[in-house]
Amino acid sequence: MEETHRSWKCQRRILECFILVFAWKAVSGQIHYSVPEEMPRGSFVGNIANDLGMDGKQVSDHGLRIVSSKGMVQYFTLNVNSGHLQISERIDREKICGEAEKCIIKFQVLVESKLKLYGIEVEITDINDNAPRFLRKEWTIKISETSTLKERFLLPKAEDPDLGINSVQRYQLLGSRHFSLEVKTGEYGERYAELILEESLDREEQSVYDLILTATDGGDPVKTGTAEIHIIVVDANDNSPLFSQPLYEVSAKENIPKWSIIATVRATDLDEGINGEVKYTSVEITEKNSKMFLLNSTTGEIILLGNLDFEASSLYEFEVQAMDGGGLSDRSKVRITVTDLNDNAPELGTTFVVSSVPEDSPTGTVLAILNVQDQDSGVNGKVKCSIPSNLPFLLKNTMDDFFTLVTDRALDREQAASYSVTITARDEGIPPLSSSQVISLQVLDTNDNPPVFSKGAYTSYLVENNPRGASVFSLQASDADWEENARISYSIIDNQIGESSLSSYLSINSETGDVYALNSLDYEEIKEINFRVKAQDGGSPPLSSNVSVTLFILDQNDNAPEILYPSPPTDGSTGIELAPHSSEPGYLVTKVVAVDADSGQNAWLSYQLIKATEPGLFTVGLHTGEVRTARFFLEKDTLKQSLVILVKDNGQPSLSASVTVTVVLADNIPEILSDLSSISSPIDPPSDLTFHLVVAVAFVSCLFFTFLLVLLALKLHRWKNAQLLQSGSVNFSGVPVSQFVGIDGVRAFLHSYCHEVSLTTDSRRSQFHISKANSTNTLKNQQSGEGKDPILSRDDLDMNNGDLVFVEQAQPNTDWRFSQAQRPGTSGSQNGDENGTWPNNQFDTEMLQAMILASANEAAAAAAANPDGNSTLGGGAVAGTMGLSARYGPQFTLQHVPDYRQNVYIPGSTATLSNSSGKRDGKPAAAGGGNKKKSGKKEKK
Repeated sequence: MEETHRSWKCQRRILECFILVFAWKAVSGQIHYSVPEEMPRGSFVGNIANDLGMDGKQVSDHGLRIVSSKGMVQYFTLNVNSGHLQISERIDREKICGEAEKCIIKFQVLVESKLKLYGIEVEITDINDNAPRFLRKEWTIKISETSTLKERFLLPKAEDPDLGINSVQRYQLLGSRHFSLEVKTGEYGERYAELILEESLDREEQSVYDLILTATDGGDPVKTGTAEIHIIVVDANDNSPLFSQPLYEVSAKENIPKWSIIATVRATDLDEGINGEVKYTSVEITEKNSKMFLLNSTTGEIILLGNLDFEASSLYEFEVQAMDGGGLSDRSKVRITVTDLNDNAPELGTTFVVSSVPEDSPTGTVLAILNVQDQDSGVNGKVKCSIPSNLPFLLKNTMDDFFTLVTDRALDREQAASYSVTITARDEGIPPLSSSQVISLQVLDTNDNPPVFSKGAYTSYLVENNPRGASVFSLQASDADWEENARISYSIIDNQIGESSLSSYLSINSETGDVYALNSLDYEEIKEINFRVKAQDGGSPPLSSNVSVTLFILDQNDNAPEILYPSPPTDGSTGIELAPHSSEPGYLVTKVVAVDADSGQNAWLSYQLIKATEPGLFTVGLHTGEVRTARFFLEKDTLKQSLVILVKDNGQPSLSASVTVTVVLADNIPEILSDLSSISSPIDPPSDLTFHLVVAVAFVSCLFFTFLLVLLALKLHRWKNAQLLQSGSVNFSGVPVSQFVGIDGVRAFLHSYCHEVSLTTDSRRSQFHISKANSTNTLKNQQSGEGKDPILSRDDLDMNNGDLVFVEQAQPNTDWRFSQAQRPGTSGSQNGDENGTWPNNQFDTEMLQAMILASANEAAAAAAANPDGNSTLGGGAVAGTMGLSARYGPQFTLQHVPDYRQNVYIPGSTATLSNSSGKRDGKPAAAGGGNKKKSGKKEKK
């Protein structure tokens, strides 16, 4: 039966525990739960996710977590999957709250997705987990044998940390009928027992009584505690000690030093001797109090053994007993209240904090959630948090000891890229204590600043005819943003320049902003270019700004003046202006009109008369171009005046143009017509250089003809002398003929020779005939391989039959043979090259003719000396030599023959006709010689 009763009680207790687990939302916004103490770990406390209105499937997405204070034991945990609040540590209500009637544990839950805090209160209900306990198991009471009936004696009090029904409810005394027990309730609801004397005592009958005192609580199951009471019967003592006051209340500051006297209790006894001697003892003092205080048994002084700490315990209570030597005693209570001092600085804890925030974050963005605690109480525990007022942030007290740091206004990274926010927590104690914490915030850049140009508009200048790719100018834009948001690229907003696109003229470096000219610009085509440059950053979305640019093209003097009037004729003639004979000085004849495509000083034109038929007759206005007469016309003045006018600009260097103006001096139209018909077109007079060349050519030509005349005279003179020397039988039937053959004044002498020699013995005379046969320009050596004489023919000479004796010429002796340099011919020249030097045929012909004449004279002389006619030609010379041995001998040279060759300069030709001195000296000539006919052809070319 008893087992069944216990089982039912156990089930009822479990049911009560689950009934106590409930939750509601308080008016303050906090969530309240209640749970018994000593619940096992993992026990269910409440469904926070449900109470916060969250779906259990989305608890993990909300970032739900418990915010615990620094230094506090975490008794609860949150299941992030189910949203249930569970017990994580053993909860002992007596340890946490002591004797407090209501034990509540507070903490906060943070929803990170909303950055919102919720306060949680968990009330810990008491269970009967502690049994009553007496501090001392044995207690001794001395009672005088003279004590009266119903006299009361205090018994020790049992301690039970539980509350309410679970605390001590009743006491029970066993062991003697002389005593009874009465249970009373104290001022604060505590129960204590008093021993009542029911029968008189007689020490002589029984001096000691042993009693058992049992304390029982009201819990289920019931728990008890016992103590042994030893009563000693003593002799009579008439007066018992009396305390001066039943309650000693003392207030002590928590910073009082050790071994200080907190209070002193006093008790008096009217007895004398040993019965008047009072001893003080502590009664029912707890272990905590016994370690903190010491009672002097003789003086009654209460001495502090430890350090008082208001935060650990603000109240200490215990009883003291005064007993005399006769066993009589009295009791009093001591209550020590600890006065709080501001000895604890506030403590700041960071529950949530961000390290960076975008500069475009809206006002009220949560940056940090902080928890502040101060272990002091009252005003010493009241804490205020603050931040510097010059920061764009606000610190709000959101719940109890929680503060939230939020943005108070818009942030601008360009003004401040980072912040160090010092949060100061200060209590209201005297003196106040404070603590601080620094939160560093980095402001993240957003693309909120467009590029900015240093100028509102740009103006640049470029000289025309610039090279391709030349740098025109450079512009820069700045962006107050950071990194990619500040990376600027430049571009030209395309525009039209006439019919062409701007991109064909200019380009811009997208990174540096340098503008380049793609083509050479011409001021006469484009005088200025207006365009816009766009600067765009690399943000997303990108921001941009534009600036207008004006590029002025500067003129260069690259255009010569253009004469508009008189306009150049297309048929090669010149324009004609009329001027009357009666014109006075200053008469306006005509005006030269010219323009220059350049501008500025490059287009300032000046006019100048640089040539005129009659210098001083006309003047030209320097800047007007007006042609005016400078004096009166004279009869000797040419009717047709040619004026060359130079038009020059003022550029550096200056450019010019000229025009020829023909002015006819006439008074009327018929006269003009007659004058025009009689006057041919003006021919520009030759320049001085041409004149000198003509004079030189004429002079050379005269010298040349003079030389020919002298040469011809010499030829005739020699020919006459040769005729006088000839005998009647010797007859020269041929005379060398010289002919001038040439092209462009280049002439060569070509000679034609035909020699016929006839020798007869009639009348002791010989005849020698030289006749013209055919024309040739070279002397041919007939049968040169046989070594025959090139002059005499075998058929013409026949010495065997008496009419004509022919003696074949023998080979000449090498001892007297002419050297190569002495051999007759072109002054010792060999068959040379054909590189176009002037031929010397006339001189070769001259020398050959002289040799022939000399040979003829020698033959005539020999015939005269030998009238018999039986001697051979040459007078004893080698047969067949015709007496020419003297001419061919080593003694014979051409040094006595006059050399008429001279250097001849031919106008229009780079060739110089010269006779190299080397020819006379036997050296090879540089040119000439060889085939004379062939050489003559080269000169003809």
